[in-house]
Amino acid sequence: MAAKERVGVYPGTFDPITLGHMDIIRRGAKLVDRLVIGVTTNPSKSPLFSVDERLAMVRRECEGLDANIEVVAFNSLLMHFAEARGASIIVRGLRAVADFEYEYQMAGMNQHLNDRIETVFLMADVSLQPIASKLVKEIAFFDGDIHRFVTPAVRLDVLNRIAEQRESAG
Repeated sequence: MAAKERVGVYPGTFDPITLGHMDIIRRGAKLVDRLVIGVTTNPSKSPLFSVDERLAMVRRECEGLDANIEVVAFNSLLMHFAEARGASIIVRGLRAVADFEYEYQMAGMNQHLNDRIETVFLMADVSLQPIASKLVKEIAFFDGDIHRFVTPAVRLDVLNRIAEQRESAG
């Protein structure tokens, strides 16, 4: 009897994708046969990039990884998305205690929705723990250097988008 493929889902807004996200993707991909990266929109956040732009960015950044990775958009309850993808694991990255409190509450709610899907927490590499997309955007907006937080290609994406916004604001 063939073993069932283990599918994991790593959800996020990835606006933009950071080195911290990439660390979790590399490590999370080792836990499953296929890792589905779910790019979503958080209504409480105002994204710098559209969903399509974020999908393209995440796909580009994951191209060179030696892993079975699928990058797709979703706009539904995480557990509905995970069920539709046949996932048995939700991968979540943790940076700090504040992340844990929120993620612990979300994992509990998700368990109530579907107790067959486990949430696995991965600690970001110590050198990457302070990185957050929100802070990367803020630093870049105020002309700070973000090269230590994102890849060179993502850095250019962010700087170009901020320049476009400044131009259109006049």
